Amino acid sequence: MLRSFVGKIEKGVSLLAHRSEVPDDVREGYFAVLATKGGESKRFIVGLHYLTDPAFLGLLDQAQEEYGFRQKGALAIPCQPQELQKILDGHRV
Repeated sequence: MLRSFVGKIEKGVSLLAHRSEVPDDVREGYFAVLATKGGESKRFIVGLHYLTDPAFLGLLDQAQEEYGFRQKGALAIPCQPQELQKILDGHRV
């Protein structure tokens, strides 16, 4: 029974490892975000370290309220691209 379960887990991991769902421009430690509001959209590649930034976390809260947790692909955030760019630029020192 346990051996069968482990085999299924190994098969699932193997299948995930061979999928190419992540775009080439999204390196390890990064994720894609789509800032979209008022008909204006822009795609950003964001480092995982932004997940501790209070301003970015506020945008994630807004995204959860507007879109929920079942998004696929790039994470959509309901803000102007310029707003997200300011947050990303402000984090760089």
